[in-house]
Amino acid sequence: MQFETVFRQVSIIDGTGADAYRADVAIQNGRIVQIGDLAGCAAHQVIDGRHQVLAPGFIDVHTHDDTHVIRFPECLPKISQGVTTVIVGNCGISASPAVLAADPPDPMNLLGKREDFRYPAFADYAEAVRQAQPAVNVAALVGHTTLRNQVMDDLCRAATPQEIVAMKALLKQAMQQGALGLSSGLAYASAKQAPAEEVMALAEALAAFNGIYTTHMRTEFEQILDAMDEAFQTGKHARVPVVISHLKCAGAGNWGRTVEVLDRMESAAQCQDVACDCYPYSASSSTLDLNQVTEDINIFITWSEAFPELAGKMLKEIAAEMDLPLMDAARALQPAGAVYHCMDEADVERVLKYRLTMVGSDGLPNDPHPHPRLWGAFPRVLGYYTRERKLFSLEQAVHKMTGMSARRFGLKDRGIIAEGAFADLVLFDPATIEDAASFEHPITAAKGIALVMVNGRISYQQGSVSPERHGRFLARHQ
Repeated sequence: MQFETVFRQVSIIDGTGADAYRADVAIQNGRIVQIGDLAGCAAHQVIDGRHQVLAPGFIDVHTHDDTHVIRFPECLPKISQGVTTVIVGNCGISASPAVLAADPPDPMNLLGKREDFRYPAFADYAEAVRQAQPAVNVAALVGHTTLRNQVMDDLCRAATPQEIVAMKALLKQAMQQGALGLSSGLAYASAKQAPAEEVMALAEALAAFNGIYTTHMRTEFEQILDAMDEAFQTGKHARVPVVISHLKCAGAGNWGRTVEVLDRMESAAQCQDVACDCYPYSASSSTLDLNQVTEDINIFITWSEAFPELAGKMLKEIAAEMDLPLMDAARALQPAGAVYHCMDEADVERVLKYRLTMVGSDGLPNDPHPHPRLWGAFPRVLGYYTRERKLFSLEQAVHKMTGMSARRFGLKDRGIIAEGAFADLVLFDPATIEDAASFEHPITAAKGIALVMVNGRISYQQGSVSPERHGRFLARHQ
């Protein structure tokens, strides 16, 4: 038999958490069709995989690539680090269903300008992705803040019963059209006034579609346990799985509390379906939030509409230049973006190692000076945390970035290397893979990635994206 592609003598880490093994892998019509000793089989393309690992393509469960996959479909920050599928619509903000009459509110402005929100129905967004045919697969959540922005005249209040009905109808339609579920961003001013009952009412629409609820919780600071309980209660009420986004203990006064935070996660997991994701860095990134402005940590300004020339400096440095108190300087820069060096490394490692934790980059592709996680999150897990820190085995690390993620979000036949699965694959050198992106030079491709295949076609090799892109829009449970 002649196959389209055969990987010869690769060390296979299949995404399930099982031990690595050596074999050949044959690809035909976008799927893995045979695994074993294929020495006697012919192929149009043979790839020598000796001394390298073949793993499922990484699934970035927490992205803000909603509009970026359409405007810049090469998706170089993601495919260059082995990512073959991105999940968009996190933290309560999504590109659809949305048509804006004014500039997007914070934090929807992280996704683009007013003209980037032109998808009145979820199906319109899905079709736009299909037309753009990005280099990676795309699956999407619907954002609570986006729904609020479509039906409410003031985001700094609770929704009325009539507005909740309207939002619920939009969410139900999106689920019918293939959305994965609902996300919330309750820490942001645009959703902070939404009571738990508002979110619970919307989440009721998910169960009939086997949807999922993900949340950037109301706080990651002192009251984090209360915020977790609210998230779990929402899942119980709606009878749906819950994923806590980028789980962390933020703020110097909160360092070390991941012990009790993970205890609370584990307790909840005994009676309901819960999980979390995290990124492998001790600094966060978002819009410049005045509630997070403090002298206790370093805050790096990534962009400012009021003073664009001051981007690329620490807030303390900017305040000194302006001869203003720190908070006044932060107000003067608004709207703006920031990187917050707000976490303890031991907390990051504890969460990353936790059995229910998936990996997500939470990268901001529209940021002119992005957090290095945009380009380096997945190789950092494999290089720094696996090879150097020995936090877990290579098999466990890959599982957190592939099989666990695919199963959690219902991405059928993805995230594993098995006969019949889609051929989303990454070939890498376990001895050299590492993140090259830094806070000083964040737009830098990772090292050690030899090849990335999406739906059976080579999409990235030798540092270049293929001119032909092979990503697909992935509807729920497709």
